[in-house]
Amino acid sequence: MPAPSITFAGLPSGARTAIEAEIGSILRVEDVSTGLNSSLSALAHTADGAVFLKGLRADHRWVWTQQREADINPYVTPLAPRLLFHVIACGWDLLGFEAIEGHHADYAPGSLDLPKVTEALRELSSLPCPDIELRHAEQRLAGYVADPADAKAFAGNALLHTDWNNHNVLITHDRAHLVDWGWATRGAAWLDPAHWIIWLITAGHTPASAEALAARLPAWASAPPRAVDAFALASANLWAGIAGTAPDEWTRSLLAAARLWQRHRSDRS
Repeated sequence: MPAPSITFAGLPSGARTAIEAEIGSILRVEDVSTGLNSSLSALAHTADGAVFLKGLRADHRWVWTQQREADINPYVTPLAPRLLFHVIACGWDLLGFEAIEGHHADYAPGSLDLPKVTEALRELSSLPCPDIELRHAEQRLAGYVADPADAKAFAGNALLHTDWNNHNVLITHDRAHLVDWGWATRGAAWLDPAHWIIWLITAGHTPASAEALAARLPAWASAPPRAVDAFALASANLWAGIAGTAPDEWTRSLLAAARLWQRHRSDRS
């Protein structure tokens, strides 16, 4: 269930004042389409440049993801945009990031963005997992595997982003930037390439060609085939749960991709 959206003008005046206290007078604001995990998503333009704003009500069940993003940011820049402030005011939890001028990654076969995304995955795999509170992959996926013991294969000490929605990857002239770290996780290093595979299939890749792209990443080499099979099944079950009985077009396409990959893994067994 997406977080209910709000415009910048719809924030309480005290919350807007708190933001200006951090970044200076706001000259104009562009409200942008929100993702699933935040209510406020806007670009605030000041005399010193643009700042990307995101926020949730302080009583929202996902508000912990705001703190997660704040905690992890020092460890993932410059792969991620730099956090400029984190304030809680008038019932709102608000983050401000340096604005990145780029386009959302295109995952389609043959896209020129794919090498930059691959490099971002490689860069992320080289970062140490910080000693901060993070969810654990084996716990997040335990309810979706065929046998609870299968989830043990997802454990590890790698830092994972886990949400490879192409809207979370901004492409500039020289690199890919990864945003929206609220669901960062500790787990096996091969899991991020595995998460990416489902988005690649959604964008038009076959399961085999998506796996071939993942295989370019050193982390993928550590993936035991049976563990990948278990993850593919868990992903299909996860997206079935998200889709429910009346999925929208977006969730329907991701569920179809996850099921296609799971069948591909099953046919190879």
